[in-house]
Amino acid sequence: MSARLIMALALAGLIGFGAGASWMKGQTSSVQTTGGSASQPSFDEAQREHREKFFGGDPERDVRGGQELKPRW
Repeated sequence: MSARLIMALALAGLIGFGAGASWMKGQTSSVQTTGGSASQPSFDEAQREHREKFFGGDPERDVRGGQELKPRW
């Protein structure tokens, strides 16, 4: 292979990588910037309810102090 072909392939790879990275950054930022819509709070509320049902913690029980773990040996 000639040095010119290797340089051209390396340059094409860098351009492709940069384009892919900027596209991915645009995808994530567009999701975050549309967070002000009316549908976003209902989605967060649904996620919160799902987490509460899944973990099912008892809100009356005080668990802040914790319990000392004892080794089983």
